[in-house]
Amino acid sequence: MTRRIRFNAFDMNCVAHQSPGLWRHPQDQSHRYKELSYWTELAQLLERGRFDGLFIADVLGIYDVYGGDDVAALRQGAQVPVADPLLLVTAMAAATEHLGFGITTGTGFEHPFPFARRLSTLDHLTGGRVGWNVVTGYLPSAARNMGADDQLDHDERYDQADEYLEVLYKLWEGSWEDGAVVRDAERGVYVDPAKVHHIGHRGRHFTVPGIHLAEPSPQRTPVIYQAGASPRGTRFAAENAEAIFVAAPSKRVLTQVVSNIRDALAAAGRDRYAARIYALATIVTDATDEAARAKHEEYLSYASIEGGLVFMSGWMGIDLSRYDLDDPIGDVQSNAIRSAVAAFQEFDDDGREWTVRDIGRWAGIGGMGPVFVGSGGTVADRLQEWVEETDLDGFNLAYAITPGSFADIVEHVVPELVARGAYADEYVPGTLRNALFGRGDRLPPEHRGASYRLGGPNSTALPDDEVRNTAAARE
Repeated sequence: MTRRIRFNAFDMNCVAHQSPGLWRHPQDQSHRYKELSYWTELAQLLERGRFDGLFIADVLGIYDVYGGDDVAALRQGAQVPVADPLLLVTAMAAATEHLGFGITTGTGFEHPFPFARRLSTLDHLTGGRVGWNVVTGYLPSAARNMGADDQLDHDERYDQADEYLEVLYKLWEGSWEDGAVVRDAERGVYVDPAKVHHIGHRGRHFTVPGIHLAEPSPQRTPVIYQAGASPRGTRFAAENAEAIFVAAPSKRVLTQVVSNIRDALAAAGRDRYAARIYALATIVTDATDEAARAKHEEYLSYASIEGGLVFMSGWMGIDLSRYDLDDPIGDVQSNAIRSAVAAFQEFDDDGREWTVRDIGRWAGIGGMGPVFVGSGGTVADRLQEWVEETDLDGFNLAYAITPGSFADIVEHVVPELVARGAYADEYVPGTLRNALFGRGDRLPPEHRGASYRLGGPNSTALPDDEVRNTAAARE
């Protein structure tokens, strides 16, 4: 049986997202990120291609590891300037009917109480097409600008995120009963107070005693996305995520990553396929292999090695400006760099030793994922090969130029996959969660968040009379 392949589009409310330097290409329109029409047109294009969704990345900080300052990042436009991703969604939802929206925000810099209302609002206004990419943050510059000396330690950030999710699950799942909004004009009752409950949360990081301010949205809890790659991040994803994004430059590495995630899902008491797994990739395609290769070479001529090293320095936590571009990678004292490049080298047939320049060139188009180049048929072959051999669900597609890369995929790759029975020829109606899994709008019973529903094992909703008596005593 032919396995279905799923696509997400990967973008960011900025100029140079994953392909630094390509903003200079005459056909690139990323400079229009400040215009609503750019986003609504992109959303309509992706919906024509039946993408699952548009995944919008974000950082609350700047890449200042390379050179020890923010000069190179600013010069290259490397994810700066960057604008808020949430404010784009309602306009794109109004311009589309089915496309989902995955929005990135961090757990470290905003209290969960107002955030819960913001996501419920978006879920209402989109008809249940919203997902949230949970990130704990990785740029120290963000922490400094929020008044801290540095971020919390890696695992402690996930511990905080666990409680952040606990608060949100209580608000989204356990505060309002279904049917709480009665709109009874005769009795003059809009909301039945007996069906709205205070969550009574008191934890290490957050105290949230009251009710959720928004009535239940179509999904209640938005679809949870996550992209943590560490053992702690994988455990967090296994307990919470419904869509997991990974980045691996080779099939060998990706196969192990996917297997680890499937094992972690099972260890968390969920089905091994309870989360869709998408791998980062970039596609350069055209009508023929020759035309696609020529297009790829043209894109490479615009790619910025310095911009690539800005990103790689931030991702790896090591200042690559301290090395000459032609220094062999063996001279770079970072196990993370060496292990990543060892995986990159699987694409090379000559077995040469990579240099710092090679790292920057690799990151010049598409970041840490592979770049598939060829006609629609050639790319479809590669995609099917990767899915079959790695147990992936689909791909989180970055772009070389926007919206041109996505338009090429919709024109050349999607029809080829549809003809092979490997891609959807129509959308599943309803919410994003139902479109992804076909099991309805709400979290399934085995999900961690479902345990916080009223009557569930983790529900902390306070009895109404207890809340009223406590309030009366305060008065």
